[in-house]
Amino acid sequence: MTVPESLTIAQARRIALAAQGFADPAPTGVPTLRHLRRVLGRIGLIQMDSVNVLQRAHYLPLYSRLGPYPTALLDRAAYRRPRELFEYWGHEASLVPVGLHPALRWRMAAAHTDAWGGMRRIAVEQPELVAWVRDEVRANGPLTAAEIEHDTPVKKENWGWNWSAVKRALEFLFWSGEVAAAARNTAFARLYDVPERVLPAAVLGAPTPSDAEAYRTLVAVAARALGVAAEPELRDYFRLPVAGARAAIAELVEAGELRPVVVRGWKGPAYLHAEARLPRWIRASTLVSPFDPLVWERGRAERLFGFSYRIEIYVPAPQRVHGYYVLPYLQGDRFTARVDLKADRKAGVLRVPAAWVEPGVDVTETAAGLAAELHRLAGWLGLGAVAPPEAGDLAAPLAAMLAGAPGVP
Repeated sequence: MTVPESLTIAQARRIALAAQGFADPAPTGVPTLRHLRRVLGRIGLIQMDSVNVLQRAHYLPLYSRLGPYPTALLDRAAYRRPRELFEYWGHEASLVPVGLHPALRWRMAAAHTDAWGGMRRIAVEQPELVAWVRDEVRANGPLTAAEIEHDTPVKKENWGWNWSAVKRALEFLFWSGEVAAAARNTAFARLYDVPERVLPAAVLGAPTPSDAEAYRTLVAVAARALGVAAEPELRDYFRLPVAGARAAIAELVEAGELRPVVVRGWKGPAYLHAEARLPRWIRASTLVSPFDPLVWERGRAERLFGFSYRIEIYVPAPQRVHGYYVLPYLQGDRFTARVDLKADRKAGVLRVPAAWVEPGVDVTETAAGLAAELHRLAGWLGLGAVAPPEAGDLAAPLAAMLAGAPGVP
């Protein structure tokens, strides 16, 4: 469908969902590397997070778009040769296509000014420690921070080394691109190595673009992934500086890659990517991670979906509204529910501490769709059953739907 110059919220929502891959056909059979590449081509990068109450965050965006898939596909792309992804600071800690390495070198070069305070201080105050850690990685990598700490001289005048100092030195070197993540161990700790033993030689040998060229590349990736977006969202996707992002947007508009449009109800201009499409409908039925690019920018989620969403992991339990690890449920082109989930791996059960329905939706239809989705998720996680919901205004209808299906304890 041709995209008009002025969009309704519903049209913008469908454009955004299609850009994120939710209008693509589901794989027939077991998803393959081809399907993984298709999703990565849509979303541009995958955010990582250490919380494992349900599943590691970086595995979930692929599940939301492909359904149950072998997680070894993502592990292979990220940590085996030939690597297609590498860990770096994209949108927070992320898995990024290796082809974007040159476009992120401006961030590596700015480590002394842009890296977090503890990293910057270690580089300024203890440069000899940073150099020693770099040499250790080069000589013995891949290594975890703990393994390097074991070799650290216990006493050295004016150095005052300890585990946290070694870790900060490693993270500074990681930010500056002088070391890379070769793998993750079973405890999800990074194994650090030098880039030439991690990244493809062709990637490391690629010319470094100017900062302006890099910003333009990254804004273009963000714009394609978002479909239609306001300026702050294009900037936030890769956490770009304001002036650089604005200049890149203007240049992409001039080149015809972005087109200014009006989204009725939005304040300020919006930008439509040249490849964006407007499907007639979205037939999604899937849970979405708190760290999914569809909901990264909370203001965007409110404007597109009327969905007010906050992560409550760090909120004290008595003050939580919806739960600890709450996933939105995407049904069609709307979020119709949200559900607090926990994988009880010892018992082999998917726990549902709470389930909540969104205003104005068909409760029966929502409960039926969510029940089916919970069973699909449990199967993918290797859990044999879904427990009845424990709380929330959707708990009773959802429990009734779950009771009619096999696998409920």
